[in-house]
Amino acid sequence: MPRTVPIVLTTIFAALAVLGSSPAEADVQAAGCDAAAAGYTPALQLNLPTSANWLNTTPPYSLNNTAAIGSNFDRVGYCLELNGPNGVQWVWTAMAPFTSDARRLGLQTATGQIFRQQVGDLEVASNVAGVTTGSGQTGYIEMWPNQYSGSASGQVPNASASTYDADDSPTTVIGHGTFQIHQIGATKPSTVPAKPVLSINRFTESASDVLGLGIGTNPSGAPDWTLTDNAATYTQRKLTVYARPSLVKLTEMPQDLKLIPRDSANGANPAVAGEVTAAGVDHVELSVTGHGETQTFTAPASAPFRFTPRIEAGLWEYAFELRAVGPAIDRVVAKRTGIVSGDVYVVQGQSNAEAAKRTGAANVEESPYLRSFGSSNAESAISGADRVWHYATGDVTQQSGSAGQWAIRMGRRIVDTYGVPVALFNGSHGGKPISFFQRNDTTPNDLSTNYGRLRSRLQASGVLSKVKGVLWYQGEAESDNASVHISGFTSLLADWRTEMSAAKYFVYQVRTSPCNNTTAINLREAQRKLGDTHNVTLLSTNGLSGHDGCHYAYADGYREMGDYTFAVLARDLYGGPSAGVAPPNPASVTKSGTTLTVKLRSTDPLTVDSGVGADFRLVGSTVTVTSVVYQADGSLRLTLSGTPTGATALVYQGHLKAGPWITNTTGVGLLAFSLPI
Repeated sequence: MPRTVPIVLTTIFAALAVLGSSPAEADVQAAGCDAAAAGYTPALQLNLPTSANWLNTTPPYSLNNTAAIGSNFDRVGYCLELNGPNGVQWVWTAMAPFTSDARRLGLQTATGQIFRQQVGDLEVASNVAGVTTGSGQTGYIEMWPNQYSGSASGQVPNASASTYDADDSPTTVIGHGTFQIHQIGATKPSTVPAKPVLSINRFTESASDVLGLGIGTNPSGAPDWTLTDNAATYTQRKLTVYARPSLVKLTEMPQDLKLIPRDSANGANPAVAGEVTAAGVDHVELSVTGHGETQTFTAPASAPFRFTPRIEAGLWEYAFELRAVGPAIDRVVAKRTGIVSGDVYVVQGQSNAEAAKRTGAANVEESPYLRSFGSSNAESAISGADRVWHYATGDVTQQSGSAGQWAIRMGRRIVDTYGVPVALFNGSHGGKPISFFQRNDTTPNDLSTNYGRLRSRLQASGVLSKVKGVLWYQGEAESDNASVHISGFTSLLADWRTEMSAAKYFVYQVRTSPCNNTTAINLREAQRKLGDTHNVTLLSTNGLSGHDGCHYAYADGYREMGDYTFAVLARDLYGGPSAGVAPPNPASVTKSGTTLTVKLRSTDPLTVDSGVGADFRLVGSTVTVTSVVYQADGSLRLTLSGTPTGATALVYQGHLKAGPWITNTTGVGLLAFSLPI
């Protein structure tokens, strides 16, 4: 039997729906929208002024039923009506809900109120030419009180990276505001153009700044009507927000695009749970479609339900559809698409972990099977508001889904080689010392800290304890202060191992510390020892010639870094080959006359380029290295210009930019080192 509270709520919705006899409610039933809004309840209505200053202020809604609606809705709709130079224009659009709080369905005017995400099952009707009408579309929403730039997150296929359109970026500065719904392609990449459905802009600026409004695409200027300042050209400017009363209250269901960590049997069992909240529903039906089959589950309406369908990890996606069924009811109450099972990696550190596009070619390795969750943005209000799954992107940073160029390349190699989807969580921040990355032990999810922003994303997505690997690239900011770096890393690693107990840890030896300096060796030597002292796996950055003194181009840089990283992950985590994978790492240095022998830790064959002797130096002696030869017993023979009297140590410092290298068969360069003779 249905419970009393849902019956009361249903009664309230029914009462609201028949209030059309009053002048205020009659105004809600917009011409062109009423047929599409059948079954929905008006939640908010706003007659838009020509100017507004609603920052951190609730707009003066003429109708506000959000308190009665609460969280009891399963679909939302919007009707925008304009009457101006082109006559009466209207648009209706409805979609799966992007919030469970009816109070968040209207204009976002308060600090931290940011929605920037894909929405499913978009329905559009309009009398404006160029608007694509119909149902089953994919949408993208941009709703915030912030100022914003035309730069793109990369989440929207075919959106511009510089023009105000379907993929813009909120900034830390509050006070402009946008409320936009767009039609986009369902997958990345896509041939479907991204274009606006409705736009309301500039409602949190000053009272003298004119709003920019529009339906469809602006024929001149910014496609999304940003900075058009055209509100005064309309005699009617009305927005009505609708909510469709729920039949079922969901407590668990995967998000769109979610990656669920795979278990030891190569899959996962995501839960769909809830209870029926309305009379007339006999049972619920869940269908899960993917990997060439459809699973179907049913449960009676008389008790809470919980389904745990099995999904298999692989290069296929699953769609979940939940229906409420009764004698006079057959409604899809929830639909989720793009769900996969796979592996999770964390990337952390400075700008070479962010790995945004610097120079040269763009990253072209993105895949629909590379995912991410939330945003690495350093602004807590922006990062904290982003709690949805995205496609992982490579060229930009501090955005929803930003993963970095080499991480995308690494992930794509895993996807293509092992047929496993990959989630990439990049929490990096350029130019920061190791103290910046530490945990607030009192409040681990403190969004004012880098650790808290990353941890909260991992926790909210449900993967914190299921991370497969953590990749760390940091140390330039310590300017060769080895003791500070190792102390900070030791503390950070201990916290990671507490939080991400299943993970394996990989540490890059930085190319320089500080940037543009390869003579300083203390920090890099300390990092080289981490494999022995901290049980982590070392990765080298020597051998990469696309280097500018601090960062890397994609070609001969981040691309190859992704390849080298993949080779190590393949060896350690996927049963891949081991030969020629480990970075060449010295064990000892011995002297015999004018020759030094560097014994290596493996016998993997190495290639020694001509001229590489210039990258070696002896501590305590002015003699130089005139030649370097690899020997089959796993050693390097260094011929000196003279007897190294007084020499106490041999340093291999590498060099900036391109030049001669000592590399293994994978192309990975000899680790920088300082060893006693």
